[in-house]
Amino acid sequence: MVNIPLPLRPVPSGGEVAPEDAEARLDLVFAALSDPIRRQILERLDGQALLVSELAEPFDISLQGVSRHIQVLVRAGLIQQERSGRISRCSLDVGPLMDAAVWLNRYTKYWQAQFDLLAATLAQIDEQRATEPAAPAVTAAAKKRQPRPPRRK
Repeated sequence: MVNIPLPLRPVPSGGEVAPEDAEARLDLVFAALSDPIRRQILERLDGQALLVSELAEPFDISLQGVSRHIQVLVRAGLIQQERSGRISRCSLDVGPLMDAAVWLNRYTKYWQAQFDLLAATLAQIDEQRATEPAAPAVTAAAKKRQPRPPRRK
């Protein structure tokens, strides 16, 4: 796996944020979500806090590799880490995910327009089929009586 360093801008925590700060936060969230291992880490943290070693168990990468993924998630604000000596416990912070969902939700009107167009087209096709006369059914006996085209040599 190639680790691409992200340009880090200070991201304020909580409260109102300036538009450029909100944009920086979204950049970090979407960059963090772009990796399947990081998405799996977030899934594992759903509803529970886990130690880094517990998070690393299902992955076929080193503990240090998992720690790097966790740090990307921490910088994006998706994970909070509590340290007690050498033990680090991670928990999910859904706030940045909500911000990303709100941003994505702005584009649902475009998808909804496509679904409405599809529904109208399907209704039109159904209406056309209902008004067209049914094609006569061809029985097996009628198929046998039809002459076959000559074979070419």
